[in-house]
Amino acid sequence: MSDTIFVIGGCRSGKSRYALKTAQKFAGDNRIFLATCVPDDDEMKQRVARHQDERGSDWETAEVPLDLPDAIQAHSLTADILLVDCLTLWISNLMMTYQDPAAIEAHIHSLNDALAEPHCPVILVSNEVGTGIVPQNKLARLFRDLVGSANQIAAESSDKVVWMVAGIPVTIKTREK
Repeated sequence: MSDTIFVIGGCRSGKSRYALKTAQKFAGDNRIFLATCVPDDDEMKQRVARHQDERGSDWETAEVPLDLPDAIQAHSLTADILLVDCLTLWISNLMMTYQDPAAIEAHIHSLNDALAEPHCPVILVSNEVGTGIVPQNKLARLFRDLVGSANQIAAESSDKVVWMVAGIPVTIKTREK
């Protein structure tokens, strides 16, 4: 069984930087970054470029806006480490594609299957969206609920969960092997 690490926190908490730093500690040359972001505007394109610069050329990037569980299973067969950034944008993409919450939940549950026994270490990044106010509209509440479900599955499936607070990693779960 390979290590699975889940890094969760608020926006600009240092999640991605911590996840990358952690991923670089794993041995091997075949590092694959599973990107869920679909950069639709210039500001998001700049963010993506900044993250690519931070990773450097020793990472292969696979753009996976929707079929994340399948990509985890497929790429873990050949990779030395997978870094998934991020589950929050993946849920957003699913919501833009599928109008039926049950269809989205089926994708979320397939994440559990993908994380059951990956063939290489996997690091997942996501935002904690449930610590704020209750959103006023139905769509925002559905987004919060779906991300919460995905985060719970990722946390349950992971050997280690790290909560990022103001750039400080706080380990909230470790599983003895």
